[in-house]
Amino acid sequence: MANYPFSDSGFDSLFDAVQEQMDRIFRSAGLPATLRSLPRGRFPPVNIGVSDDAAVVVGFVPGIEPDALKVSIEKGLLTISGTRSMPPLPDNGRYYARERAEGNFTRVIELPGDVDPDKVEARYIDGCLLISIKKKESSKPRLVAIQ
Repeated sequence: MANYPFSDSGFDSLFDAVQEQMDRIFRSAGLPATLRSLPRGRFPPVNIGVSDDAAVVVGFVPGIEPDALKVSIEKGLLTISGTRSMPPLPDNGRYYARERAEGNFTRVIELPGDVDPDKVEARYIDGCLLISIKKKESSKPRLVAIQ
């Protein structure tokens, strides 16, 4: 842990308590606790795309092991959930600033109505969760013969 002048005076405990209170105030107002924070309930950040054949969701989950993630689809909603944890600091250190939240998370994404919930693939590559949901055959573009 970095040496700072108040490390032995008890000031660090007071600072931690003030920081936690400020975080609670910001979260209750729906504001990010830091400039880099995402709005509450918006983890993991995602990119969503569609093609003629599928809808694709990419969730950015760096530092989270694949076995800590769960993906489900029900009633047109894709749910990504899991647990994000922080490694302990060495030598009984304490955090005095934390920009990365830890704990359980859930992200729910409404899917297009033309996807088939029975045709889903999920892969984890380099901290990204790639989810591909095939479209129903009846919704795919098709060529109509002119007679």
